[in-house]
Amino acid sequence: MVPVFHQSCRDVVGQWDKIVSEKGSSCEVDVWPGLMSITEDVISRTAFGSSYKEGHRIFELQTELAQLIIQAVQKSYIPGYRYLPTKDNRRIKAAAREAQVILRGLVNKRLSAREAGEAPHEDLLGILLESNLEQAKGNGMSIDDVIEECKLFYFAGQETTSVLLVWTMILLSQHQDWQARAREEVKQVFGDKEPNTEGLNHLKIMTMIINEVLRLYPPVTHVKRAIHKEMKLGDLTLPGGVHISLPTMLVQRDTQLWGNDAAEFKPERFKDGVSKATKSQVSFFPFAWGPRICIGQNFALLEAKMAMALILQRFSFELSPTYVHAPYTVFTLHPQYGAHLILRKL
Repeated sequence: MVPVFHQSCRDVVGQWDKIVSEKGSSCEVDVWPGLMSITEDVISRTAFGSSYKEGHRIFELQTELAQLIIQAVQKSYIPGYRYLPTKDNRRIKAAAREAQVILRGLVNKRLSAREAGEAPHEDLLGILLESNLEQAKGNGMSIDDVIEECKLFYFAGQETTSVLLVWTMILLSQHQDWQARAREEVKQVFGDKEPNTEGLNHLKIMTMIINEVLRLYPPVTHVKRAIHKEMKLGDLTLPGGVHISLPTMLVQRDTQLWGNDAAEFKPERFKDGVSKATKSQVSFFPFAWGPRICIGQNFALLEAKMAMALILQRFSFELSPTYVHAPYTVFTLHPQYGAHLILRKL
C-alpha cells in the first residue's frame, strides 16, 4: 500500500507547490483541507481499490453525518426529539441511507464477481470478504456487519491520520529546530528520491516527533471500555455493566506520570522508545491498548511518515500570523479555524 500512500501525498504536495510558485517562493496556505484530502484519497484507494471514486462519496456522507450528530448532541436533550422530522433529522437519515446503498452495491458487486470466478481484489474490502467467506465457514459476519466494518475503515482510517498530520505540521512550525532535524534525517535517508518502506521504518527522529505529537494531541481524546463481568482494577472492584472512560489526553499530559514538562513539546523523551518514556506504565495509548488496540496503527504511522517525508523534502513551514490555536473535538481533535502556515519552497 506504500505506493498508494506516495501517489496520494504527491498529488496534494504538488498542488501546494503550484500555489506557492504562483505567489513567488512562499505564501500562506491552510494545510488542513489538503491533509484531509491525502488521507481521504489513501483510504478510498486502499479500502475500495478501483472503486475509490464511490469511496470518496462515502467519505463525504460520513463527514456530514459526524457534523450533524455532533450538533444534535450539543443541543438540549428532549426525549424523542431525534424521531421528529426536522430538517437535520431528515438529512441524517438520508445521508445514512445513501452511504448504506453505495456500500451494499460495492459488496454485492464483489460477491457476484467471486461467484463468476474472478480473482479476489487485494484491497481492504477484498481481504475482508475473502477472510469472512473462506475462514469463517458459515459462521462469519453478515453483509450488514461487513458494511459497518467498511464505514469504520473510513472513519477510523481517514480522520485519525489527517489529525495526526495537521498537529505534526503545526508543532514543527512552532519548533523550527525539530523541523530542521527531521528534514536532515529525511535527506540523509532518501536524498531527493521517492520515500520507500524500508527507509520510512528507519526514520528515528520522525518517530520521536510523531509519538510526541500523539502524546500532546491524540486524535481520539478519550477511549471508552465496557466491563462485562465483575473485575478488580487496583483497589477498585468494578461490577459488570460498567462503562469506563479513559481520558487519553489528560493521562498523556499528567505531570505525575510525565514530569513537570508534561505540557511541553519534547520529542527527545521518546529517544529510547515508548517503554522507556513511559517507565513501562500504560500512560501512552493514542491507539488504545491491549487486545483491542487499533488494528490500523501501523497503517496510520506509515502513511503519516510518507506524507511528512514528502512535505519536508519540498517545503519549510512556519505559523502564519493569521493562525489561531483552537483545538476542538469533532469525534477527533480538529484545529477549529484551520492550519494557516507559511510554506516556503526549498
